Amino acid sequence: MGSPIVVMGVSGSGKSTVGAALAQRLRVPFADADDFHPPANIAKMTAGQPLDDDDRYPWLEAIGEWLAAHPGGGVMSCSALKHRYRDQLRRHCPDVEFVHLSGAQDVIGRRQASRPGHFMPAALLASQFAILEPLTDDERGVTIDVAQDIDSIIETYVRITASHTTELEDR
Repeated sequence: MGSPIVVMGVSGSGKSTVGAALAQRLRVPFADADDFHPPANIAKMTAGQPLDDDDRYPWLEAIGEWLAAHPGGGVMSCSALKHRYRDQLRRHCPDVEFVHLSGAQDVIGRRQASRPGHFMPAALLASQFAILEPLTDDERGVTIDVAQDIDSIIETYVRITASHTTELEDR
């Protein structure tokens, strides 16, 4: 068992799909941060209005509490776009690891457009890219290109984390 994992990225990057597949591969619980949004947040996004930090704060608190409740491992899909949002999650669960699903805006835009009925309209994708802050050296995690299929993304994660574990054991 390992630390909880947050699969992060902009809307349409594949967080939920990759997160569920990763949780299944690791045999740990999975949760989707979309299920933690209060109705007011969903209504705001459905109306085409981006969330602000005040909207996100209680949502991130609930996600952080879920992570803290799964110290033996669990996977959460969550945008976690800003460093300070990830800091908020780490206050609840200091050993959380991030998997940033990264890709070109046009590639992700095409994926997002193929999700009919999702409350997050494609028009808000540009606002997400505008506030996205990639992982920094003080954050545990990896960045993986979404231009691969799901199995390749999972294998890339497993390979990277296995090499990190081997490096630590060799020290």
